[in-house]
Amino acid sequence: MRRVDSWRRKAFLGTVMAVCGWAPMGAGAQEVVADFKAGPPTGMYGFASRTPKSLPDLVKPDASGEAVTIVGHLFLPETSGTVPAVVLMHGSGGIYGAMLDYWPKLFNAQGIAVFSLDRFGPRGVKSTAEDQSLVPFVADVADAFAALRLLASHPRLDAKRIAIMGFSRGGIASWRTAVERIIAAQQLPDGLRFAAHVQAYSGGCSGVFRLIVKPGVFSKAPELWIHGDADDYTPIGACRDYSQRIAEAGTPVEFVTLPGASHKFDFDDQRRIAVRGATRTVESCPLEVDIDTLATYDRTTGQHLTGAAYQQAVKSCGALGATVQGDRGARDKAGQATVAFLRKVFGL
Repeated sequence: MRRVDSWRRKAFLGTVMAVCGWAPMGAGAQEVVADFKAGPPTGMYGFASRTPKSLPDLVKPDASGEAVTIVGHLFLPETSGTVPAVVLMHGSGGIYGAMLDYWPKLFNAQGIAVFSLDRFGPRGVKSTAEDQSLVPFVADVADAFAALRLLASHPRLDAKRIAIMGFSRGGIASWRTAVERIIAAQQLPDGLRFAAHVQAYSGGCSGVFRLIVKPGVFSKAPELWIHGDADDYTPIGACRDYSQRIAEAGTPVEFVTLPGASHKFDFDDQRRIAVRGATRTVESCPLEVDIDTLATYDRTTGQHLTGAAYQQAVKSCGALGATVQGDRGARDKAGQATVAFLRKVFGL
C-alpha cells in the first residue's frame, strides 16, 4: 500500500500542475496510451477524446469535435484475476481529493478498479462553476465513453462490468450515458455500454438538460441516485422526481436521501463554502427536451419553445449563488450505499 499511496500523492500533484497549465516530466507526467491491451498498472494515463459543442453534435453517428487528450487516474485493486471497474466523473470544480483517495480506496477494497478522470485540466480549465461554457457539457459525455472504450481493452478489467459514477455536473454525464440514442451514436464495439450509473448530488434534474422520459429513452442498466436534502445547489426535489420518472419508464432505480447533507458532501473541507458566482437552475424550472427531435418544451403547458420564448424561459430558470460543504458522515453513508449497489450489480 505504501507504493500506491506514494503514487497517489504524485498523481494528485500532477493533476494540480496540469490544471495550472503545466505538467512535469518524469514520474508525475502521464503516459499517453491508445489502449490498455498491455495491461498497465495503477498509474496516470492520457487518452484521446473529443470536444463536441452541442447535443446535436453528440447524437450524430459521424460527429467529431476538437481532439483532446484527457487524463485518467487508474487504481487497480490488489487482487488477482478479472475485476469490474468504475469511471469517476468530477463536477464543475474539477478533480478533487476524494476522487483520488476516498472513492478509490473504498472501491479497491471491494475488488473494484477505479478510473478517475480529469476532464478540465487538459483543456486548460480549473473550474466551470462561474462559466459553464468553458467546457461543453456534451464533452463530459464524450470523455466518459472514451474512458469506457479504453478500460474495455484492459486484460484485467471485465468490459461487461464497468459502471460510471458522476458528481454534480459529472452526474449529468452519468445519466446521459444511459440514454439509448446517445449510446447508439457512439458506435461502441461489441455492444459495449456502462453496466450501471451512479449519480451523486447530480445536476440537470431540471432545466434544458432534463429529457422527456418515456419508455425506450433510458437503458435498462440499474441507476443509483444519492442526494442530500440540504442541497441548495442542485435541490433534491427535482432529482427525486426525475429519477422516479425514469423508474416508471422501466429502468431499475434506487434513490438514497442523506438527511442534512449539502452539495459536494464527499468534499474533505467540512466548512460551508459560498459559491457566489455559481449559476444554478431553479428546482421549479419546467423545461425539458425531447431526445428524438431535440426540441424543448414547457412540461407544464406542453408548449414547444423556440426563439424569444425559449430564451426567456431559460433566463427565468437561472439563479446565482449556492453553497457546498463536506460531511464525512454523509460521505460514509453514500459510500456504503454505493458499495452495496455495485456489489449487487457486479455480482460480487
